[in-house]
Amino acid sequence: MDRRIERPQHKRRKLMTRMAIGVVALAIAAMLWWSLPGTNALTVDAAAIRTGTVTRAPFRDFVPLRAEVAPLRTVFVTAISGGQVADLMTSDGVMVAAGSPLARLSNPALAIEVASRSADIAGQLSAISGQRLAVQASRQGSARDLAEARNALSKAQTLLAQKQVLFEKGIITRGAIDPLRDDVAYQQSRVTALERGAVEAGATLADQASGIAATAQQLRESLNMVRASLSALVLRAPVAGRLTAFTLQPGQTLKAGDAVGQIDSEGQWKLTADVDQFYLGRVRAGLRATAAIDGRNYPMAALKVLPQVTNGRFRIELGFSGNVPRGLNRGQTLDVRLVLGADKPAVVAPTGGWLDAGGTTAFVLDTEHHAVRRSIVTGRRNPDQIEILSGLVPGDRIVTTALNTYTPFQTLILR
Repeated sequence: MDRRIERPQHKRRKLMTRMAIGVVALAIAAMLWWSLPGTNALTVDAAAIRTGTVTRAPFRDFVPLRAEVAPLRTVFVTAISGGQVADLMTSDGVMVAAGSPLARLSNPALAIEVASRSADIAGQLSAISGQRLAVQASRQGSARDLAEARNALSKAQTLLAQKQVLFEKGIITRGAIDPLRDDVAYQQSRVTALERGAVEAGATLADQASGIAATAQQLRESLNMVRASLSALVLRAPVAGRLTAFTLQPGQTLKAGDAVGQIDSEGQWKLTADVDQFYLGRVRAGLRATAAIDGRNYPMAALKVLPQVTNGRFRIELGFSGNVPRGLNRGQTLDVRLVLGADKPAVVAPTGGWLDAGGTTAFVLDTEHHAVRRSIVTGRRNPDQIEILSGLVPGDRIVTTALNTYTPFQTLILR
């Protein structure tokens, strides 16, 4: 049987055709695979996606704050005694000197009580004066008795000496001189007893006098306190400064301890700012900061850290390190940069909504239209940069759009 013999050129053309058909089929299959997402993939609009590049650059370790101007020192004015506002001697917002009167209160019941207690204390002081006179009279009586006894002893000794001469000459007998000797001995013992009694009585009287003096001092202090309670009806400025929150009205009734205003240090200011709790472990007193005021940066330092967290934020106080700028007003807001550390080279990525998911994963673009989720570890952050500790390298492109809607997916296909 005859068989058709194909020419070699025709065989080659047929092989090329089959190969071309295979390549086209593979390309179509790849395109179909690419366009059909898997179970863990999500197709998104490429125009709605923002991206950024991981780089190695100096990390600027600071946190921006919106701070509020407040007086460096504030002293509160309170009512020491209760009463009704009878007279206002100043107004809110004025400068006051230390001790200057602010308002006068009226309290008739307190005035009567002060008068009664003052009279009672005055009576006790009068009684104490009588006790002092009694102690003084006792001392004087003891001294007088001792002086009389010493005088009697001296006279007896003189008379005995005179009679002793006569006795020795034989003019008088022993019977005439023995009574004189007995009298001298008696007067001597009397003087000795009075001297001993004077010492003991002196110690007792000294204790009595000391107690009387202490009691008198306490009564005088009580009298001063009673009178001071009446003088406390005049409210006075405890320090010099600007009086604020002073809203008293005539006829208003105050209780003891009620706040009536406050005095702010004039020309001396601090800034208060709320900081995200993310930085709680890194913020401490003494950290440097700068405040932008009228185009100039003023150096500052953290004075105090209040670690209590409220609504995810804690508060710090900052003070000016040099000259305090002029023209500041209470409640004014300023932009402040709180420096947490020195600039250091690091692997950094741009910040963005992708950090809202916690900053533990990122979608990394392996092609222009394909991104894969990758686990990462982040460190410090500022408004523009976040430090990458592991999981990304310089040159990686990541999706910086918020990832909350992409949480269940591991792959993004960008169209």
